[in-house]
Amino acid sequence: MPTAPSPIRALAAIEAKLFLRDPAASFMVIGLPVGILFVFGVMPWTRVASPELGGQSLLSLFIAPLAVTLVVAMLALSIFPVFLATYREKGVLRRMQATPVSPAMVLVAQLSVYLLVGLLAIAIVLGLGIPVLGIELPADVPALLVVLALGTTALFSIGLLVGALAPSSKAANGIAMGVFFPMLALGGVWVPAEFLPSALRWAADALPMGAMFNALRAAWAGNWPGMVPFVSLIVTTAVCLTVAARRFRWQ
Repeated sequence: MPTAPSPIRALAAIEAKLFLRDPAASFMVIGLPVGILFVFGVMPWTRVASPELGGQSLLSLFIAPLAVTLVVAMLALSIFPVFLATYREKGVLRRMQATPVSPAMVLVAQLSVYLLVGLLAIAIVLGLGIPVLGIELPADVPALLVVLALGTTALFSIGLLVGALAPSSKAANGIAMGVFFPMLALGGVWVPAEFLPSALRWAADALPMGAMFNALRAAWAGNWPGMVPFVSLIVTTAVCLTVAARRFRWQ
């Protein structure tokens, strides 16, 4: 006899359907990074190998890590905390406390779906960018995987903290965007750290999104990232998870 799916698997299937019903979320996570990659990728000067970049192109060492970082950042900061705050605001989590399906299972199911969506989006970015645009493969794959794991954990911990503190979905969206855009601008993600004023260059490795992005750039170039980005990501995860665990309310 076929076995019944586990509660988390069933919840994950429901969360996946809800995610797919939101075309804006799919566009932000998949369409926007792929669009940025191809907008810059069709420009010939971005694909020219440069001696200053170790023989690689601007597309490989900047635009590709940018697209990967945006996939994770938008899932973690723009979508996850809003969904979480919406569930609490509408009483979904409170009602589930009276059922065998605990609110914690909903959280695990949501995170599982978002991580799978993130992996799919990154696979699409690289799967299209490498053969079509000629993006170079990351030179240090182990470093890339470590950075992806630490960066994803850190950014989702920030999203969890926002979802824990925000009293409503609108507040969660406002707080998340208040975190997202400063890190995008000051973390060397939208403007390369090399072009930031010297007084702001520290932010490129200190802010979590910038730490992830610049560590990805280093891994793509074949260099093991420095300690500052790793420390930033680990400290961010520890602090945000600790505060979120203490302040989180199911209702």
